[in-house]
Amino acid sequence: MVLFLGTSLTAGLGLSESQAYPALIQQKIDSAGMPLRVVNAGVSGETSAGGLRRVDWLLRQPVAVLVLELGANDALRGQDLDATRRNLQAIIDRTRAAHPKAAIVIAGMQAPPNLGGRYTTAFRDIFPDLARRNRAALIPFLLEGVAGVPRLNQADGIHPTAEGDSIVAQNVWKVLEPILRQKGEGSRER
Repeated sequence: MVLFLGTSLTAGLGLSESQAYPALIQQKIDSAGMPLRVVNAGVSGETSAGGLRRVDWLLRQPVAVLVLELGANDALRGQDLDATRRNLQAIIDRTRAAHPKAAIVIAGMQAPPNLGGRYTTAFRDIFPDLARRNRAALIPFLLEGVAGVPRLNQADGIHPTAEGDSIVAQNVWKVLEPILRQKGEGSRER
């Protein structure tokens, strides 16, 4: 299973279930003939603390890959970044404890500039730092090519349209596809 643990961006707020990027990733997995199922565990408004509270229940199922997309709502609420970092690390640790062979993919996010330069820089740096420390894959910025482009975002300016989410799916697939192919090769070698 490929578990997407995230916020409204993962849940596909304002979109149909089939338009949300995890569903588009499932289509790509199916087209590639990979026998994996995507589980979209995105929840609107979810924080890193909320994801940490839910993760043990989600990890009861076999997980081949965790795509971790949390933290954006922490930033929007101006929460303590050390707590965000600790929560994300705990999710990674619990995933590795439950599924030692699971690959971890961290979706990088950015905070809005109105939170100040120091905060936005410190927030942005959480994701590559966690990826480096945990030998996890990194999607540098989940919303690359979508954030700030009015026609690719809904009226709120935050959540992608269906067209925007297809770009998000490409951003994710660039990082996820080689991991899935490597896992497929490894399972065939055994």
